[in-house]
Amino acid sequence: MRGARTPTWDGAAGPLVGWLTVRVARSETTGAAGDENATPTLPDPAGLGYEQARDELVAIVARLESGAGTLEESLALWERGEALAARCQEWLDGARARLMAARGGDRTEEDQ
Repeated sequence: MRGARTPTWDGAAGPLVGWLTVRVARSETTGAAGDENATPTLPDPAGLGYEQARDELVAIVARLESGAGTLEESLALWERGEALAARCQEWLDGARARLMAARGGDRTEEDQ
């Protein structure tokens, strides 16, 4: 895992939430101006840290729960959310493996 940051959940969404909301709301795209088929430019989930992926996922869930946007936008957000959730799970699985290795591989019933 990159970095030495410890994943924590404090309920705060952080600055990325505002960035994502603005990006989606403005529909900034990679295509030419006025190209309705272009997609929003967002970072690849594989390159995100746990906190970044989690914060963006929280923003997507909030946007989907608000019911704002078209069906097509909602589907795109859902797909992005799935990719971000998978990335978060990768980080959590990696953290669990590191903890198990640090504990010498012994497992308790709670871990299983």
